Amino acid sequence: MITVTADTFPLARTFTISRGSKTTAQVVTVTLTRAGHQGRGEAVPYARYGETVDGVLAQIASIPGNVTRDTLAHSLPPGAARNAIDCALWDLEAKAAGLRVWDLLHLPAPRPVVTAFTLSLDTPAAMRAQAAENAHRPVLKIKLGTPDDMPRLEAVRLGAPKSTLILDANEGWTPEIYADLAPRLVAMGVALVEQPLPAGADDMLAEIARPLPVCADESCHDRASLSALRGKYDVVNIKLDKTGGLTEALALRQQAQEMGFGIMVGCMVGSSLAMAPATLLAQGAAFTDLDGPLLLAQDRDNPLVFDEHGIHPPHPALWG
Repeated sequence: MITVTADTFPLARTFTISRGSKTTAQVVTVTLTRAGHQGRGEAVPYARYGETVDGVLAQIASIPGNVTRDTLAHSLPPGAARNAIDCALWDLEAKAAGLRVWDLLHLPAPRPVVTAFTLSLDTPAAMRAQAAENAHRPVLKIKLGTPDDMPRLEAVRLGAPKSTLILDANEGWTPEIYADLAPRLVAMGVALVEQPLPAGADDMLAEIARPLPVCADESCHDRASLSALRGKYDVVNIKLDKTGGLTEALALRQQAQEMGFGIMVGCMVGSSLAMAPATLLAQGAAFTDLDGPLLLAQDRDNPLVFDEHGIHPPHPALWG
């Protein structure tokens, strides 16, 4: 049996990127029940990919209760709906077997992983204040993608002089802006920029020097995306809501590594249930950005633990 609900989590503060602002995280929760065991998964429908909560609910409603990971992959395209069901299937199998998901996958038990913490797009003064408040964090991710990015970045660096910085332009730059900013950003200690150019209009990345490593986010969904990224990107950002779940995400990670891409594991803004499967994916990744629960005013029961060591693997009562 498949039970699905739409749930809303208030954010601790308004979250803004170049495409808009939000005050809540709207997620879809799937619960699979079989033979007295339950498995759960969470997905975050994302408007950038044409997804809505109602649309994801309708996709999930089309799936029979006896679905398997194999039949799921042929029934739904990559995206939020498939992610919620796929992760619920993994959780259900682990609960039924009395094992952890990593045991089913024959992987070592995951260890805590340092995660970036995201600073919302704001005025330079406000972003400096955000940075100072979080200067103890080893990695900060900065939402940019406007004509006035440099003053914001300089303000963040003043607020957090020791943190490693990752930038997310959210498709908001041009090749000229990247070429102009990249050397200065490298000098400021920036480690990576995500998706500087719009997906589908990023061919120039193959023709210009990339002194600052570039990560594909909106341009990378599943394994079918990878061939078009050669020569343009140095790193790929793997998100469960893009791949359609842990099954494809693991396969994408392996193929991307074989092709020479660095790995970043990211997330949409969701609860600990959405992040839990990604803690397996993040093992050994060059960059991890699984801070969704830290942006919430209220999380699920048995939430993930975040401390000075990073994000810890989930308690079995949460997932896996």
